[in-house]
Order: sequence, then structure tokens, then C-alpha cells
Amino acid sequence: MLSLTQTRFIPNKARCYITDNKRLILPLLLLISLAVPASREFTLQALSDAFFQVSVFVAATLLIYYYLIDRLPQLQLSYLRAKSGILEVSFASILGALPGCGGAIIVVTQFTKKQASFGSVVAVLTATMGDAAFLLLATRPLDGLLMMLIGVAVGIISGQIVNTFHSPDKFQPDEASEYTEQPQCQPSALKFSRPIWKFTLVPSLIIASVIATNSDLSEFSQSVNTGVTLFGSIMALFTVVVWSLSSKGSSYKQVTSEEAPCTPPSKLTKVLMDTHFVTAWVVASFMLFEILVNLVGVDLTAWFSEYAYLAPLVAVAIGLLPGCGPQIVVMTLYIQGIIPFSAMAANAISNDGDALFPAIALAPKAALIATVYSTIPALLLGYGLYFYSI
Repeated sequence: MLSLTQTRFIPNKARCYITDNKRLILPLLLLISLAVPASREFTLQALSDAFFQVSVFVAATLLIYYYLIDRLPQLQLSYLRAKSGILEVSFASILGALPGCGGAIIVVTQFTKKQASFGSVVAVLTATMGDAAFLLLATRPLDGLLMMLIGVAVGIISGQIVNTFHSPDKFQPDEASEYTEQPQCQPSALKFSRPIWKFTLVPSLIIASVIATNSDLSEFSQSVNTGVTLFGSIMALFTVVVWSLSSKGSSYKQVTSEEAPCTPPSKLTKVLMDTHFVTAWVVASFMLFEILVNLVGVDLTAWFSEYAYLAPLVAVAIGLLPGCGPQIVVMTLYIQGIIPFSAMAANAISNDGDALFPAIALAPKAALIATVYSTIPALLLGYGLYFYSI
């Protein structure tokens, strides 16, 4: 703990950065959990599981994704709209289904520039899963592809219905405007993480693949199992610390959404930023689960089994929150087998990811109504799947 005298020598800007950064709460709580004997064991295991079950596969998936996406041309929706309304809405849905929030932000930006219809905004927000898609594809690829197809189909239907009842330029801002994220300099912590990831990614991917086959590492030796758990927990904690130091973290948006892209752009930097973001929220989800089960005695699996009819409704309500962080929590619960596919699907349809931030900034009325409209198919799909499965 710094004394009053010591804090005088910390620059005001740095002092504010430390005291106002809400992201630092997570690594602080993790360190406390590691220091307390009662929570140390499950904290180490949760950190290791988060790294080997999620972080490594997300990083590998992102590397492939960004390599391929660079070679896909971006089409203007205004051109497609002139050709056919269904073509515009369909392409908007496909952009939304792409992992991450980039496709959805493109459509929202083109809407505010009067180059896309309101139906395409509803379509893209309905189809997008945000960064939660990376998590699902990395851990359950078949479920991820299925959810992407469902998102595209529901997005097309929703967008077409909206354009049938509303004029295409409904709710557009009076003047064409464009959303631009303020580029940030690459944080020092992120620069430091690059060589570490380059050195550890391949061996970590090998270990993660062995673990994914349900192999018991203790069969090799207990020391190997302990060493792998310790390594995974250190890497997860390191990743969370880098994430917490990569943003001011003073607002809700800065905590729950991705950072603005660095200048000049770098695929590896973007991969690391996204991986750190997903990892931090997965670690928070894992720890919340472990604390509720081990310290509080709450059995979330039993609770959701007993009140399964509420799961889609709760998932849709969380989906209304802007940003990808809360949605990653829901996806983590699904991957852990705590909530059913119906609840995950309802959240995937209702959540708008980071794309809701530019919509709120530039066309708040359109953002509010589009969010309400995307809630309707989310509830219908979620409860349709729920009643079909019982």
C-alpha cells in the first residue's frame, strides 16, 4: 500500500489511471483469491481451465479468421440495396454473423451515412453474436456454425419484416454522420505480451489439444499435471493483467467492449487484444461459478434445471446490455453445461455486441427500436427451442 507521501511522487495522470480503472478490480480479486487458502485451489484450476480451454483456441481461431478476412472485399450496402432489398438485408445478416463486431459496426455506420436501410440494421443486430462467437467457435465449433446459420436466417426474416412495415430510411439521422473510434497507441503491457505469446502459443496449443481429448495429465505424472495447471494459471493471470492495463477502464463501455484498433493496424495486435478481452470475461465467469459453488454453496446447474423456463428470458435480458462482456458470461455458462442451447440462442439473437455503441451515439432512436425489435425473435426462438426440447 502506498503511503500519502509516496503518492505525491506519482504523476496525476498515472494516479487517475490507476484509481479510475475499473478493470483492475478483476486481477485484484484474483490475487486475493490466490492468497486465501480456502479459495486458492479452485482459483488456480479456474485460471488454468480458462487459459487451456478458451484462450489458446480463441487465439488460434482469431489468427485464422483475421488472415482470411483480409482477403474478403467489403461491399457497399447502398449498391446491394439498389439491386434488391432482400439482397441488402441478406448481406447485412451475413456481416452480422461474422465473429466479432466489425461487420455489425460496418452496417450501423453505413446506416448513419444513409447508405443502408433500417431493416439492415435490425438484421445485422439480430444476426451478430459479437466476440462471444469466437468463444463458441473455439470450444464448440459445430454449435458455433449452427448458431451462425440460425442468426443469418432470423436476421434476414427480421430485416425483411421491418422493411415491409417501415420505409428503408426510417429513423436515419437528419444529417449523414460517421462513427470513428479514436485510435489508441499500443499499450506498453500489450507490447510486452507479444513475445510471450509468440513463444508460448504453439506449446500451449499442443497441451490444450491433449486436454481437449479428455486425457488425464496425471497419468504421465502428478508433477506434470501440477506444472501444467500452474503454467496455465500464470498465463491466464498475465493475460487478465495485460487486459486491465490496456484501457483506462473508467466507463462501462471501456470495461465491456473491445479497445479501439491500434495505429498502424496489426493482425497480431488485434488477435491479442481480442484474446485478452475474451479471456478476462471468461475468467470472471469461471471465478463467479467457483465462488458460488465452493464458498456460497449455490448450485447453478440445479437452479437452472429447476427454473429452466426462466433461462431464455434471463439470457434475453442480458442480451439487451451493450458490449460483448456480458454476452461472453452467458456463452461461458452454456459451454460449462449450466444453461441450455435455447437460452444461449436467445442471448445470441438479442445481443448487439459493441455495434450498439455507435448506434446509440449517432442514431439513438434507431438503436432503441432496433434493440426492441431484435428482442422479439430472440424470445420466440429461445422459447421455441425450449418447448421443443422438453
